Amino acid sequence: MARAARYAGPYARSTPRSVIEASWERSGRAGIDPDHDFRTGLLPRGEVQRRRETSPLRHVLPVLREGLVSVADASRHIVLIADGEGRALWREGSAPVLRRADESGIEVGSDWREEVVGTNGLGTPAVVRRPVQVVAAEHLVRSLATWTCAGAPITDPRDGRLIGVVDVSGPLETMHPATLAWVDSVAKLAEARLRELHQTSLERLRAVAAPVLAGLGGRAVVVDRDGWTAAVTGLPYTNRVPLPKSPAPGLRLLPSLGLCALEPLTGGWLVRVTEEPVPGGTTRIVLDLARRRRWSVTVSGCAGSWSHQLSPRHAELLYLLARYPAGRSAAGLSREVFGDPARTVTVRAEMSRVRRYLGGLLEHRPYRFGAEAEIEVLLPADPRDLLPHSAAPTVLTARSSAAAGATGATGATGATGATGATGAGHLIEPI
Repeated sequence: MARAARYAGPYARSTPRSVIEASWERSGRAGIDPDHDFRTGLLPRGEVQRRRETSPLRHVLPVLREGLVSVADASRHIVLIADGEGRALWREGSAPVLRRADESGIEVGSDWREEVVGTNGLGTPAVVRRPVQVVAAEHLVRSLATWTCAGAPITDPRDGRLIGVVDVSGPLETMHPATLAWVDSVAKLAEARLRELHQTSLERLRAVAAPVLAGLGGRAVVVDRDGWTAAVTGLPYTNRVPLPKSPAPGLRLLPSLGLCALEPLTGGWLVRVTEEPVPGGTTRIVLDLARRRRWSVTVSGCAGSWSHQLSPRHAELLYLLARYPAGRSAAGLSREVFGDPARTVTVRAEMSRVRRYLGGLLEHRPYRFGAEAEIEVLLPADPRDLLPHSAAPTVLTARSSAAAGATGATGATGATGATGATGAGHLIEPI
């Protein structure tokens, strides 16, 4: 038994799968006790309902139910759907297994974050950003060792942001080897449906925008409430315009466009580029990598501030640029991310997407943050938790160095020391 072997100490004769072992290590650093009872902290019914009504997953429930629930019910499984914060919002499937789930604390409103429950079929896929099957005793908490779970993340197809995880769980004897591929395929169908709904929404906004832009002179763009472009005039087309976190009518400085006037439209905003001079002053960029699921970049200047949630790949790229203020070529970034300097086409495409929201704050040839920007990077308290999904060589080296330091430090627990300044205007520190 892999789990028993892992906790048998230095005389263990077998090791768990790498994805499980890495999860156990993270769970151990979070202080998870294999014997603890996690069945606390259920969300109140009202909060569950509020999250259901605001979650993007509500739009794809028919896809998930059609693809999973009927088969799960017939094969003695249950389906769990959690939001991006690891809270189980929906639960359906076999009635006998649902009753057994109640006894195990697998309930609507329960918290399945890996740092709360340890290795599990909802929390672990959310961390590593790929499908994971957790077989019986691979669960860190012993009370879950009679369950086998297969979970897959669901991401926003527009930007790669994690919005939830779908999981099929049941007794070990009922689990089929193809379950994980089945769950992953349904998660991808849900993402395809979200992409279709987004395009339909933009088409509606485009119909509203056409007569508005026809009557305007100058440069303008119509975007939805999240900044995705529906129509443009006088400007090169870009997929998305980063908006302030809480946009309001008036003048706003947008890095990709300069000083703009924002005017509300049905379903979005009219953004008009003004000819007024852009206010000077230092721009501060905070790259927040401290949280496991919600990495973000926040830009602040004299005209206000805005934040943008990062996809896993963009979080890696901006972390690397913060580490190397002198910059990196496309080949250099390719080597840092993929271990292969030849994948420059992929790197250039991703950096093009990054520059759509950071605009003039990023330079190229080589890629780097502009000299006028002050950069701060917030790291996890324990650097071994840095971008846990990432297989980029530089990130792996940073994590292994932190692990070696923690091993060598007598009695060392918790946060490692702050990484030093990475150059003028660049600072990387834990929180």
